[in-house]
Amino acid sequence: MINQPKLLISLYWHMHQPDYRDSISGEYVLPWTYLHAIKDYSDMAYHLEMNPKAKVSFNFVPILLDQLEDYAEQFKTGRVKDPILKLLSTNDLWVITPEERRLIKDSCFKSYHEKMLKPFPDYERLYKMYEFLTEDGRDDLIYLSGQYLADLLVWYHLAWMGESVRQNNVLVQHLMSKGKKFTNEDRMALYDLVGELIGDLIPRYRKLAETGQIEISSTPHYHPILPLLLDFETTHDAMSNAILPKTANYPGGAARAIDHLKDATASHKSRFGMEPKGMWPSEGAVSKESLLLMANQGVQWAASGEGVLANSLRKSNPKKALVSRHDYLYKPYKVSNGEDSITCFFRDDRLSDKIGFEYSKLHSSEAVNDFIQTLEHIYNTYQRQENPVVSVILDGENAWEYYPYNGHYFLTELYEALANHPNIEMVTQSEVLKMIEAPSKTPYKVHCGTLSEISAGSWVYGSFSTWIGSVDKNYGWDLLCEAKKAYDKVLKSGKLSADERHKAENQLSVCEGSDWFWWLGDYNAAMSVSSFDQLYRRNLMNLYRLLKLPIPEHLNASISMGDSKAANDSNSGTMRRGQE
Repeated sequence: MINQPKLLISLYWHMHQPDYRDSISGEYVLPWTYLHAIKDYSDMAYHLEMNPKAKVSFNFVPILLDQLEDYAEQFKTGRVKDPILKLLSTNDLWVITPEERRLIKDSCFKSYHEKMLKPFPDYERLYKMYEFLTEDGRDDLIYLSGQYLADLLVWYHLAWMGESVRQNNVLVQHLMSKGKKFTNEDRMALYDLVGELIGDLIPRYRKLAETGQIEISSTPHYHPILPLLLDFETTHDAMSNAILPKTANYPGGAARAIDHLKDATASHKSRFGMEPKGMWPSEGAVSKESLLLMANQGVQWAASGEGVLANSLRKSNPKKALVSRHDYLYKPYKVSNGEDSITCFFRDDRLSDKIGFEYSKLHSSEAVNDFIQTLEHIYNTYQRQENPVVSVILDGENAWEYYPYNGHYFLTELYEALANHPNIEMVTQSEVLKMIEAPSKTPYKVHCGTLSEISAGSWVYGSFSTWIGSVDKNYGWDLLCEAKKAYDKVLKSGKLSADERHKAENQLSVCEGSDWFWWLGDYNAAMSVSSFDQLYRRNLMNLYRLLKLPIPEHLNASISMGDSKAANDSNSGTMRRGQE
């Protein structure tokens, strides 16, 4: 077709970690926030800095940003609240406690070994020594020296270091070349580098946003699933036979949803100098009520999964057969009630999941060629005098450890291919909105559809099955509902001071996050389930402590056991495909 309109691609990377802090002690229970910071958040900024022609969107969940700022403050003040970081900077590892020795052993081999341990012979040698001392059920770790622990701590952080840092930082190159017998000075230098990387992150992304190269969106502050806070019954839109929690609905859910939205807007403005135009609803979870609530709070655009769009089209036109995905997927849709409206983008599940699950197994050039050829096929067969809008949306942090070199060569080649393709234009969601709202001021023509109904669901399978509907997940919700009722009763009594109310509200917000329910269930790896199960119950216990109430005895019992055979499953449960 002559003068066929360009294909517009919106790459949208979602960055999220739940709050890993114990609210009472302030100590970090798990290290994933700072490890992803030095690896993935650093690398993802670097790729945009190295290719100014590339343009993408990032979603940063406010509770992740809270933790990044907290870590930066720890390095400034020297009051370290993460036990692994504290041990990295501990002067004498020969005299640490047995509990600290076990923490190093239990923590410092947690990674995808194929790409993050085996490529480093000195690190792998430490692992083989550990295996020898623990084979046949033995526990002879007392024989591990302080030097062994020092080397293990250094290699753990080197393995989690971003490839952009490895290739450009002299200290990291020196330590990797040295390989063993790391000194206290080596460890302190590495510790300082971790602090520098974390402290620079938010300013780096803000600078990229100010140049217009990226758009940064937000998420309800503590990552709750808004549709479920509003109404458990929305589960039945995509799961008609699902069993729901015993509690009919989450108490006061609408008010809590608004609080999360307002807090997110304030967080974004304080960090990036402006309110977010768009939001990624936690887990891409939407209902018509939640979308209109977001619109009422000033959010202009949101995004979700392809399954939600297909189900919503069926719900909007129940007597009309669904046409080919090619005919409905590649455009945004408006949702309105006559007063408030919001524009929704829906991810191409196939393309998004190729990056998340398939391309890590291919050579970078082969993977990029496949991606570009898929886009070219969409472009060549679209057959309309309007620009197709392809939304590729996925986790921006957990996929890369399964790629060689943390996805460095894949992302470098992908951005270069997209930025220089004659028939493809990289865009942000807000740019697409401008094309729709002011067509006379742009060479692009984007058609925006309308959805009269929304079938509630998420980016995972188009349903809420990952967070509700099983025995374990429902019990997790019932525990939260029980705690919320206690919270409401205490606040109504007026027994707490303003500061105590604030701390209790923050703790409730942590408990409302989606991650706890994600991990509950017998299909997840047992070790991960145990970590998140314990942290969720710990958070609920801390809420009762802050409310000055007795802790219910049943919170001492595990909610979910997980599957001991699931440990080696694809991506270890940190990501899920859009379609089953």
